[in-house]
Amino acid sequence: MRISKNDIESLAQFRYALRQFLRFSERAARQSGVSPQQHQLLMTIKGMHGRNWANVAEIAERLQVSHHAAVALVTRAQNLKLVKRTQGTEDRRTVEVSLTPAGEALIGELAEMHHQEIGRLAGILL
Repeated sequence: MRISKNDIESLAQFRYALRQFLRFSERAARQSGVSPQQHQLLMTIKGMHGRNWANVAEIAERLQVSHHAAVALVTRAQNLKLVKRTQGTEDRRTVEVSLTPAGEALIGELAEMHHQEIGRLAGILL
């Protein structure tokens, strides 16, 4: 299969829009007082399907980082009072990481900003 010049142009435009979005996201996180990785942590927890917590293994997988890096990230977010750790209800060996009210408020604000930016970029892509 040969990729046409138009296909390459579309891919280049998509990559440009994606990079714009990621840069916007990094800036928005920093302006809100957290690192981009902390924002991604909050989004991972809030975005878990069917529940309001994630375990460290899930966080590591979703963020594509090592288990050790995920633990350190959770610890830093816990120190900022954005997340809390609790013992698992079904499996007592599991640690459930969930958002605190401050974490919920922050991810809500950031999600709204990101939703607006996606709307802006959709016009570029379409």
